[in-house]
Amino acid sequence: MQTVALNNGIEMPILGFGVYQIQPEQTEQAVSDALAAGYRLLDTAAAYGNEEAVGRAIKNSGIPREELFVTTKLWVQDAPAEANTHRAFETSLAKLGLDHVDLYLMHQPYGDVYGQWRAMEAVNREGLAKAIGVANFYPDRLLDLILNNEVTPAVNQIETHPFFQRTADHDLMREHGVQHQSWGGFAEGRNNLFAHPVLGEIGRTHDKSAAQVVLRWLVQRSIVTIPKSVRPDRMAQNFDVFDFELTDAQMARITALDTGTTLFFDHHDPEMVAWLSKRRLDS
Repeated sequence: MQTVALNNGIEMPILGFGVYQIQPEQTEQAVSDALAAGYRLLDTAAAYGNEEAVGRAIKNSGIPREELFVTTKLWVQDAPAEANTHRAFETSLAKLGLDHVDLYLMHQPYGDVYGQWRAMEAVNREGLAKAIGVANFYPDRLLDLILNNEVTPAVNQIETHPFFQRTADHDLMREHGVQHQSWGGFAEGRNNLFAHPVLGEIGRTHDKSAAQVVLRWLVQRSIVTIPKSVRPDRMAQNFDVFDFELTDAQMARITALDTGTTLFFDHHDPEMVAWLSKRRLDS
């Protein structure tokens, strides 16, 4: 498996398995199938409600812990943010049944971001989170966090796919040593992604699917990606993207698909900010 080196030297697989929107009752089997297919990066979150199922799959897999890279995420915390962040982290760790996670991400750029980040820095210093980072941070918020804190985020996980390519975000992250990670790499099939004529035509030249072309495009941009599926055949197909390479011309054709606009929700939209900021998780 190809890896990327994070800014603290930790190696992270460039391709992993995400469990967003997989129901808890399906998650254990899905993760078990993904591990059997060769995935070693697992990405979950407190907000997904399936950390316990991920933990069971890890425990039952028999795979040595040091071979796995496990990510979970912190939801927006009420004041006092530092104390509640520690409590939320301990809850996630207990649900996963682990003594540490490899990456802990702040899921949303809202609430007392600095209090939350200070607490995350503490669990990082204690070795309970080998690396810490953020998700859904636009360049202005990311740079502000970098400039005003001790630890630079190791990762920023953001919506990234052929129709929203985040080039400016990517360049800023590279400049400051933050690893770009994609969520929604398949755009959840929007804009006819799986049957898109450009992606399909490129795929046929390599005997690959449109989905494999998208994953290869992300890998060649050095972007970590975490496709999800509950079907073992699709998991295997998504994993099979390291035996071909897109040409410069093919990369340019995909670049031309960028609309520069989210296909899901805008973190600058006041209504979305209010909704995300007010949402609380059941403990």
